[in-house]
Amino acid sequence: MSMLPSGLLRSLALLRWFTVAGQALTVAVAVHVLGLPFPALPLWSGVAALMLFNLWAAPRARRLAQTSTREALLHVLVDVAELTWMIAWSGGAMNPFASLLLLPLALAAVAMPWRAVLVVLLACGAGYALSTVLGPPLPHLHGVFGDTLDLHLWGMAANFVVSGAVVAGFLSRLAQTLHAREQELARLREQFARREGIVALATHAAAVAHELNTPLGTLTLMLEDAVADAPAGSERRADAQLMAALVDECRDRVRQLARPADELRAAQPRPLHEVLDQLVERWRLLRPAVQLQRSDDLPAHLLVDWDSGIGHLLQALLNNAADASQAAGSASVELALVWRDGRLRGAVRDFGAGIDAGTATLPGRLFQSSKPDGLGLGLVLSHATVERLGGVLAMEAANGGGVRVRFELPMAGADA
Repeated sequence: MSMLPSGLLRSLALLRWFTVAGQALTVAVAVHVLGLPFPALPLWSGVAALMLFNLWAAPRARRLAQTSTREALLHVLVDVAELTWMIAWSGGAMNPFASLLLLPLALAAVAMPWRAVLVVLLACGAGYALSTVLGPPLPHLHGVFGDTLDLHLWGMAANFVVSGAVVAGFLSRLAQTLHAREQELARLREQFARREGIVALATHAAAVAHELNTPLGTLTLMLEDAVADAPAGSERRADAQLMAALVDECRDRVRQLARPADELRAAQPRPLHEVLDQLVERWRLLRPAVQLQRSDDLPAHLLVDWDSGIGHLLQALLNNAADASQAAGSASVELALVWRDGRLRGAVRDFGAGIDAGTATLPGRLFQSSKPDGLGLGLVLSHATVERLGGVLAMEAANGGGVRVRFELPMAGADA
C-alpha cells in the first residue's frame, strides 16, 4: 500500500470546512430567503453529516505525518457521497453546482495514484447519474428574483468562482508541499552521499591503522635508542624526546581508529573539564608553534558520556584555524567553551584571511579543500559529527578579521 503526505488530508479538511460554510449559506438563502421548495431536513442533514465527519478527520490529519492511499481515498469518497446527496436534493443535474463533482476528481488526479483516481472517477460518475435520476427538477421561480434561467445563470457564476478558488488554492498549496518535499529529498540525498563517503573513508582508515601499527612500533624503538644514546641535556636528546612523544601520539591515534565502536560507547563517563584539558594538551603537542587562547565556563564536577567524535571535531576545527592563521602570518587561535542547559557550546576563531565570498563555507563533498595541501576532510567530518550528535555548526566572519566557527552539541551529563 503506497503512502501519501498527510498534507493532502489537511488540505481536504480545510476545504471541507469551507464546503460546510458554503453549503449552509446556500441552503439558508435558497430555502429560507428565496423560498425554493427544496426539502430543508435532508439538506441540513447533509451539512451536519459533513461537519461531524470533519470534526473527526481534521484533528487526525494534523496528527499524521503520512497517510495511506486507502485512507485518503476514503476521505475523497465521503466528500463525493455528501456532494451527491446535496445535489440530488436540490435540483439534480439542473443544479448549477452539479459540476462541483469534478473537483474531487481534479484533486485526486494531482495527488493520488491512478488506481485511486479511477475509483474517484467512477464514484463521481455514479454520483452525477444518481443525482440526475433521483433528484427533483429545479423549480421555476417568478417575481422579483427573476425566472429559472436567471437563477441558473447566477448559480453557474457562483459555481465558477468557487471552483476556480478551490482549484487554485489546492494546487498552489500542493505545489508548495511538493517543493518542500523535493528540497528535503535533495538534502537527504546530499547527506546520504556524504555519509556514504565518510563510511568508506572510515573503513579504509581502520585497514590502514593496522598497517601503520608495525612501522610506528619500529620507530618507537629506534627513538628510544636515540634518546638513550644522546647526551643528557643536549639539543639532540630534546629533539629525540619530542619525536618520540609525537610518534607515541600517532600510535595512540592509530589504535583509536582500530578500536571497535561498542568499546568506545562502553567507556565510563569522565569529568568534562578533564577530557577537554587532555584534548587541548594533545593538540598543543602536535601544534607547538601555535598559541592557543582558551576561555572556559564549564562545571567543575560534571561527568559526561564522551563521544570520540567530539574529540575529532575539536581537533579538526583547531587544525583548520591554526592553518588559516599561519597562512596569514599569525600564530594565534582562540577557543571558547561554555556549558548551558545540557549543551556544550563552543567557538573556534582563527586570525586568517577570512571567508571568501565565492567559497562554500561548509563544503558538502569529501576531498574538496581551499588549502593547497589540504585533503578537504576537516570541515566535512566536523559537519558530519555535529549532524550525527544532533547539534548545529555555523561559520561567520569574526570582528577584526578571521573566521569564527560555532558549534552546539547536546550532551548527557551528571554531577560527579
